Amino acid sequence: MNPARIRAIYQRLQKANPDPKTELNYSTPFELLVAVMLSAHTTDRSVNAATKVLYPVANTAQAILALGEEGVKPYIKPVGMYNQKAKNLMELCRRIVELHGGEVPNDREALESLPGVGRKTANVILNIVFGHTTIAVDTHIFRVSNRTGLAPGKDPLAVEQELNEVTPDEFKLNAHHWLLLHGRYVCIARLPACPKCIIRDLCEYEPKTPEKDLPKSDAPVARNVVRAAKEEAKAAAKKTARVAKSAAGTPDKRGKPAGKAAAQSARAKRAKATARKRAR
Repeated sequence: MNPARIRAIYQRLQKANPDPKTELNYSTPFELLVAVMLSAHTTDRSVNAATKVLYPVANTAQAILALGEEGVKPYIKPVGMYNQKAKNLMELCRRIVELHGGEVPNDREALESLPGVGRKTANVILNIVFGHTTIAVDTHIFRVSNRTGLAPGKDPLAVEQELNEVTPDEFKLNAHHWLLLHGRYVCIARLPACPKCIIRDLCEYEPKTPEKDLPKSDAPVARNVVRAAKEEAKAAAKKTARVAKSAAGTPDKRGKPAGKAAAQSARAKRAKATARKRAR
């Protein structure tokens, strides 16, 4: 893909979402590190459900160590693979306390030495917490990069290296968020929502999903379109029914004429009253 097209892709993603944020809930660097570590092979929604009850009880390495491995398991059960994740979390907390004074290190090597923390998680922390222009490659970014032709690669590391090579410097800080959210909400694995994609004319993927198949897509943006269309049709049907009822002069709940018929009845009554007064 040529540089002009790559720049255009990022410009459109930036215009649609100027200040993208992670969908994981956190308030400290340590909370984000734990959330990202727990997010492996599960959804952000599941992680947020777990941390919502965990963090009010323990949101520091020292506090989680005090809970113990068995004590932390009930809190992280929603994320799946919680036995292994609980074990990794305890060892991660122990090393952070012993080697880094309870603080999240601003160093790739130190981060990747922590249990449950790989290159992707390290990239997320370095990017969001410390402002490094790293691009973490998850399943969504891997798919979008290969499908669109933006940064093809046979594995996540190859895609990351290609993204670092082709992404203009001014877009690198937010590239991870833009590509991830695009993959999560539009360019999903099965039947991407191409008709609603803001970069469809720049994307090299073929064949693109046709408009008629959009309702079959599980992409959230497609589901929103279908939901909106149904609500619009329902509102239109109600309006049509009200108009028809008014035109027909169907009585309302009190047994009185409605709509135009009601107005005509009121005028007729006023005319009769006026005629009676004149007759007197």
